[in-house]
Amino acid sequence: MHDLAEVVARIERDERLPADPWLDVVPAPAPHTAAVAAFPGHVVVAADVDRPFVESFTDGQDLAAPLGPQFLGALEERLRLAAGSTDLVLLAAPVEGDPPTDLTPVPDSTHPRVVRARLHRSDVHAWSCGRGILTIGRGVAGRWEVAVEVDEDARNAGLGRALAAAARHLVPDGRPAWAQVASGNVASLRAFLAAGYVPMGAEVLLTPVASPVP
Repeated sequence: MHDLAEVVARIERDERLPADPWLDVVPAPAPHTAAVAAFPGHVVVAADVDRPFVESFTDGQDLAAPLGPQFLGALEERLRLAAGSTDLVLLAAPVEGDPPTDLTPVPDSTHPRVVRARLHRSDVHAWSCGRGILTIGRGVAGRWEVAVEVDEDARNAGLGRALAAAARHLVPDGRPAWAQVASGNVASLRAFLAAGYVPMGAEVLLTPVASPVP
């Protein structure tokens, strides 16, 4: 495959990625970034490195190695980037019609979840239901990424699931909705699974090292 956008498009078309060859090394998804993604029987390293560098860590057929600490540490050092958490990646098909949850667009919101979305995504849209926030924006390789946050005193009542489900109605152009969930965040994972999202794989994103706070 030529780039990470092609990988995203194939997954959105429900095409299984090849097990042979199991490793793709493609260009970085954007300047000063990198990504390592693992899917069933297939791994993609999207970074400005050559294939021999990656293969020197895989021992031939070690599909787990690219998401392991040894390779990620070497990638950080080589690219002068910092690896984020290992996230589960989920995907949901679009749903026609208006969302069943009453939402209000909040384009000028300063909610921390919206601020974070604007830092990492483009074309960010945001909605509020009063006790929770939903954002949708274009993220890695142009995919439409969903994030939700529920007020602490409104949790454990199905609101996160409702917001995740609403996103499937709101992604522009009838595109599928992607979600990244930190592997330990089981509450969020349950909400997205209940809203019809399906696990696709796992990924680590690498971004510039944050400047020290003065």
